[in-house]
Amino acid sequence: MKRLTFFLIALIVVALDQVSKFFIRANMNLGESIPEEGFFRITYGTNTGGVFGLFANQAFLITLTAIVGVAAILVYSRYPQANRVLVRVALGLLLGGAVGNLIDRIRFGEVVDFIDVGAWPVFNVADSAVVVGVILIIYHFLFGQKRGVGARR
Repeated sequence: MKRLTFFLIALIVVALDQVSKFFIRANMNLGESIPEEGFFRITYGTNTGGVFGLFANQAFLITLTAIVGVAAILVYSRYPQANRVLVRVALGLLLGGAVGNLIDRIRFGEVVDFIDVGAWPVFNVADSAVVVGVILIIYHFLFGQKRGVGARR
């Protein structure tokens, strides 16, 4: 059951990510924003690089790094520390986000981004899952171990 939570979260993230990207590709033109102006918009963009567009046009390097990251998450998920609820959720989010963007990189050579908030770079569901997963992992290692947050259940 513990591993099921981890994989179920990852599967949900991948499904939401891929469905949302499919919808954007099918219904919007590259560069189009809905609404055209405002703080929160849906803007169809692509990214050939990594986070914030770093390493643009380095598809092989980024794909290889993502594969290594997925492998590391899968290995770490087998350690006793990963039996904590908070860690399982975080690892599921990280795995789902990494796989979601990896699918795009392998299929299209780039990642679809569409969530446009203020001055922040445009991002997607997979990116959001990775950020939340990292925040949960940091929280766990800073505070969770001392207070028993995310203890085994």
